[in-house]
Amino acid sequence: MRVTKKILIAFILFCAAAGSFYLFYARPRYAVPVLMYHSIAAGPESTLSVDPEIFQKQIEYLHKAGFKVISLDELVERVSRRARPLRKEVVLTFDDGFENNFIKAFPVLARYGMPATVFLETARVGAKAGYLNWDQVRIMAMNNIDIGSHTRMGVYLPAVKNEDEFISEIVSSKLDIESRVGKEVKYFCYPTGGFNDRIKEIVRGAGYKGACATNRGFDKSNFDLYEIKRIKVTDSDMTKPLHFQAKLSGYYNLFRKGKSPD
Repeated sequence: MRVTKKILIAFILFCAAAGSFYLFYARPRYAVPVLMYHSIAAGPESTLSVDPEIFQKQIEYLHKAGFKVISLDELVERVSRRARPLRKEVVLTFDDGFENNFIKAFPVLARYGMPATVFLETARVGAKAGYLNWDQVRIMAMNNIDIGSHTRMGVYLPAVKNEDEFISEIVSSKLDIESRVGKEVKYFCYPTGGFNDRIKEIVRGAGYKGACATNRGFDKSNFDLYEIKRIKVTDSDMTKPLHFQAKLSGYYNLFRKGKSPD
């Protein structure tokens, strides 16, 4: 970790504890951390993969440190009515629909009774090696895991120009899941976090209650439910405790540089 990042993390933690800063500036901007995972697999460290043993340690840390894992639905409901966010809460999300989410992550979450949301690229479910099948999706959906859409093929939506393709990726993916799982699909996730106002309009019109991005967009407090910022989790977070604590502080978004949505 570079010295500058160490200083930033220390500053975030200091700000979380500093009375006057917290009361007059930070508290109104506190956002429940929404953590973003992808693959839970061993191997060379990747920004899109977390080792199963490290994932288990991260979940154990949340449990032992007194964090309450809430569902994305609960977070959205609170934000919708402008309720004050509660400290030491966190939301867990998984992108793409890798089979190891069922094999490696799901049992750990079930052990601690923690909810999560898994966003599927529906054309890959049951059709591509390494991805979930519909039986696995249904089992998770019946056991505290919400299923959301990550489009059908994981396309970068700002690059799509054809209206029919938009409908297929955003609307048909929702219908794919609902017909297979038998539950309403409430949430969407932009592949690579890319969106614009037109994409948000289509997502809202398709009946989704909200949509997750990455760190794109400029709403640092997650008041806009159609561009919910998330925080990527990596293997190295457990070897750098202050880094992980900063990500869980509720103020991590506040100090991240905003990126253009598209």
